[in-house]
Amino acid sequence: MTDFFRKHTLIAGTLLLTATGFAVRVMGFFYRIFLSRAIGAEGLGLYNMVHPVYGICFGLCAGSIQTAVSRFVAADIRAGKRVFFTGLAISLSVSLGLTWVIVTFAQPIAHYILLEDRCAALLPLMAVSVPFSAVHACINGYYYGVRQMKVPAFSQVAEQLIRMLAVFLIAGFLMKSGRALTVELAVAGHLIGEAASCLFTVICFLLLRSETHTAGLPAAPLSALCAAAPLSVFRATAPPLLALALPLMGNRLILNLLSSAESIWIPSRLCAYGLTSSEAFSVYGVLTGMALPFILFPSAITNSMAVLLLPAVAGAQAAGRDDRIGRTVTLSLRCSLDMGILCIGVFTMFGGTLGRSVFHNASAGTFIEILAWLCPFLYLSTTTGSILNGLGRTRTTFLQNTAAMLVRLAFVYFGIPRFGIRACLWGMLASDILLSLMHLCSLSRMVSFTWNVWDMAVKPALFLLISAGVLLFFENVFAHAAVFPFLSSLPPFAGAAVQIAFLAICYGGLLAASHAAEGN
Repeated sequence: MTDFFRKHTLIAGTLLLTATGFAVRVMGFFYRIFLSRAIGAEGLGLYNMVHPVYGICFGLCAGSIQTAVSRFVAADIRAGKRVFFTGLAISLSVSLGLTWVIVTFAQPIAHYILLEDRCAALLPLMAVSVPFSAVHACINGYYYGVRQMKVPAFSQVAEQLIRMLAVFLIAGFLMKSGRALTVELAVAGHLIGEAASCLFTVICFLLLRSETHTAGLPAAPLSALCAAAPLSVFRATAPPLLALALPLMGNRLILNLLSSAESIWIPSRLCAYGLTSSEAFSVYGVLTGMALPFILFPSAITNSMAVLLLPAVAGAQAAGRDDRIGRTVTLSLRCSLDMGILCIGVFTMFGGTLGRSVFHNASAGTFIEILAWLCPFLYLSTTTGSILNGLGRTRTTFLQNTAAMLVRLAFVYFGIPRFGIRACLWGMLASDILLSLMHLCSLSRMVSFTWNVWDMAVKPALFLLISAGVLLFFENVFAHAAVFPFLSSLPPFAGAAVQIAFLAICYGGLLAASHAAEGN
């Protein structure tokens, strides 16, 4: 079994990141439930208003560098540490400059850009987290490049655990002292979590002597590497790194600006629809702080796969293994669609129950049911976009992401004043359908992969219908029998969880049987 995972690093890494991702998401659910009750839907809306500012900073100084480091290290592992330290120097320098700008101009940013003065007090706390994110991202990029996922995976767990513990302690102290819980609590939690994950990855990188640091690399101590003509190393490594990172920075900047425009416009267009400012922020908070986390929960699998697909595809491309790239694309498409189709069934059947039982909010359940149809296209676009980036087609993914984002903005700006928040949900669905189709068309021109509509879409949909029918049949049997009286006595969320588990097991069993039959 150990040899199998060593040979199949994509599968092993995906399983590790998925396991920790699910653990983090489960903890995050409890955390969001706590926040929704502590600061309310309006507080969640305000918190999600300032988050795009952090997203812009992260895209400029961290996300693009992480991708570039990961791709260069995967293509040439011997140069891994030189690439890492160069990326870290660039990323940390830019992050410190961005932090100074936001802290200095917090009030104008809140008033003129975010159109909400209450965000001014939140921006400095959010800005201080940017340098921590930069360091964390660069270290993760290095580990992703050498395909060693332990440190990135467990850093997620450390970040979430420490964030939750810190926020619970702070909230307990504030309540004991008679002070109200405000949105500053959520922003402070974000800062504490980023600082914790940064510290964890730095300690691991400096102290651990694992195969990650020695495989294919000369055995040299960290101090000797840093002392070996650092300026000449930087001059040799920075230009090719920036050649890939700068287009990504520009791409992420534009995409984050468009995403920020969406976040700013939704409350203002809801006001144009006829809601008050408080009602608009509450609706926005329900959508982004309650409904979307449910929809994004299963993406722990696709996000883990996407992170690993980029270096895997880059390494295969550098080795000239087009057949391996084709198999990787086929596997990612099948996994994304299998999971996305299951999520349609889960969220359409149980979305209302989940929204009401977890957040005590009927609107959250309605949003979950509508957004369920997003899942296959959301998961598909995530994995295919990462493959395109791994093949060096960052310009293609940028243009296609921009086109999809513009579609969403059109629905937000023109649709919300007439149809309310439903126009935003329709825009999300339309943009993700468009994006996944564009990604697939681009991949089909570059790579030969298997695309069978019957096996990848129609058959899983039929299996979902069969599983739902079996579930309804057994529900009817249990309703008229005293065999399992405890089912009706379970709390709504626990009852829904049992039904979802039954549906998933039935669906997974049918898929496994089908794949086994194909293999024979």
